[in-house]
Amino acid sequence: MGPVSSREGRRWPAYGRGALVASCVVAAALNDMSFDGRHLAAVVTAALVCGTALLVPRLRWPIAPLLVTVATAWWGWPLLPLLAVALFDLAVDRRARVAVGCAVAALGTNLLSYRATSLWTAQSYASTLLLPVLAVLVGLWRGGRRRLVQALAADVEHLRVESQLREEAARVAERSRIAAEMHDVLAHRLSLIALHTGVLVTKGDTLPAPVVERLGLLRTASVEALTDLRDVLGVLRDPDATPAGAALTPVMRDVGELADEARAAGQHVELTTDGRPEQAPTTHRLAVHRVVQEALTNARKHADGAPVTVRIDYRPPATLVEVTNPAGTPRTDTVGSGYGLVGLRERVTTLGGHLNAGPAGAGAWRVTARIPHPLGIEQDGTPT
Repeated sequence: MGPVSSREGRRWPAYGRGALVASCVVAAALNDMSFDGRHLAAVVTAALVCGTALLVPRLRWPIAPLLVTVATAWWGWPLLPLLAVALFDLAVDRRARVAVGCAVAALGTNLLSYRATSLWTAQSYASTLLLPVLAVLVGLWRGGRRRLVQALAADVEHLRVESQLREEAARVAERSRIAAEMHDVLAHRLSLIALHTGVLVTKGDTLPAPVVERLGLLRTASVEALTDLRDVLGVLRDPDATPAGAALTPVMRDVGELADEARAAGQHVELTTDGRPEQAPTTHRLAVHRVVQEALTNARKHADGAPVTVRIDYRPPATLVEVTNPAGTPRTDTVGSGYGLVGLRERVTTLGGHLNAGPAGAGAWRVTARIPHPLGIEQDGTPT
């Protein structure tokens, strides 16, 4: 629908230009008839040739200005409107000097041309000077406005593309963060498996031989899986990122500690939790931590001093998180990327859920996320 509307928008100016040129041709014939009409055929022919040149895009420069200048210089007043159209086109195309030259040539040469329709009569000399000047001035204004609109449209398109690139960068960064977090989590758990199976293998003299053999296979598989995990996902880590211990923070710490840190910073936080974190998958707990962290940060930035209510439900069939804060005083000493919610939405969507952020009435702001639990998760969070 957009391209069709754009084509229609370009057609109407073309129709208007055609009607204007046709009116100038008719006016040329009527003006010649109002004088003596003896050269009506010649004037109409010249007007038709000039009008055609003005309407054909390929002839607008330099054929049309040349033809209109010569015709006006000879036939004078009847073709002056067509000269005004040509001067307007030249001014719009930033050829003001050429427009002035054509006007001077046409008006000056007309002093020596056909006298019956001369531009320099007592009744017409004021219009003779006013119409070309007005055409050039209006053309300069129209050309400047058109270039300004084009520049603004280019800036808007540039900002749109830049916004898309920033959103995509935020999504990619969030995916990399997820990969790095899962790398640390899985590496930690696989290393524990390898450690405990290794301890059991050392006590093989007290265990049946098949059990010892299976424990050895389990230890070997866990070590190989840990190596493969580091090779595949380790490349996704940002070399400037925090150490592995810090990356485990969202999993090892409870959201309550995040709320305590916010309270210590002077933020009023009310936290309500239903269920236990262990009832939700690790990826859900990571997402909940990120949602609460980002929501508390945004509340400090945009509603400083306002109380924040955090509600979390880890119980199946879905992990739910809701962070709400009323209106407050925006802070001016903080600067952010503005794409934190884009990354959160990418994380939640990747897990099969959805995230909403927006006004909640009376100036309040609410961030909600719902992430369905995978099939096969029991009420205690363990796989069936």
